Amino acid sequence: MTARSGRPRRPLAAALVALVVAAGCAVGGVSPDEPPQPAPQQPRGSASPGAPETRADGSTSVAEFQEDLEVAVDKAELYWGAQFRASGERFQPIRRVVPYQRDGEVSCGGQGLPRNNAVYCSAGDFIAYDVRWSVAAFRQIGDAFLYYLLGHEYAHGIQLRLGIRSEFTIQHELQADCMAGAYLGDSVRGRQLGLADGDLDEFRDGLLAVGDDPDQPWFAEGSHGTAEQRTDSFFRGYEKGLPACGLG
Repeated sequence: MTARSGRPRRPLAAALVALVVAAGCAVGGVSPDEPPQPAPQQPRGSASPGAPETRADGSTSVAEFQEDLEVAVDKAELYWGAQFRASGERFQPIRRVVPYQRDGEVSCGGQGLPRNNAVYCSAGDFIAYDVRWSVAAFRQIGDAFLYYLLGHEYAHGIQLRLGIRSEFTIQHELQADCMAGAYLGDSVRGRQLGLADGDLDEFRDGLLAVGDDPDQPWFAEGSHGTAEQRTDSFFRGYEKGLPACGLG
């Protein structure tokens, strides 16, 4: 994606994250120690003609990763700050974004966070991510999906600020997907962010990769939704904005 300054921003595509609520935290990740793999090639829609067949874009350095991470956080803060001000409410940004490298190095509500993970911790009001896993994924997959990752995690913080509670995890997670889509779609329409070739396909491929196993019951603790449900929720928010996300 591209920031409003016009400087190209490389995608932090990878965080193929599944979030579950436990011990006051939204915790998620994948179990293997290897970075997530790109989803198999899917039929391309007309929204992004000419998208390259691979999601990798040559981004390799930790400095590029950190720069994109900072931009993603900054744009999320700008977006949600504007939404709160428009409603006459005071906005408090999420306190911090914390990298970690080892199991248990960072705790949420007394529970150590595992590797290969990215989370929003409601107990401490922070986002944490396994930096080695995330950088490896950044190098392998590309960039735009990072903005979804940060958007999804930030949405959990907004849900907390709005007092939103859900009976089932899947409801909370699909709403966060929708909110992430609204943040990104509205930011593109408002020229805070610009789409590069293939960005929409990166969102789509990433969402296909993070869907629940087809055999997982929708009501099970930790359910996030099938790939189809997550994709539908994200793009509903992307195309229609926050009114589509059921915040009222």
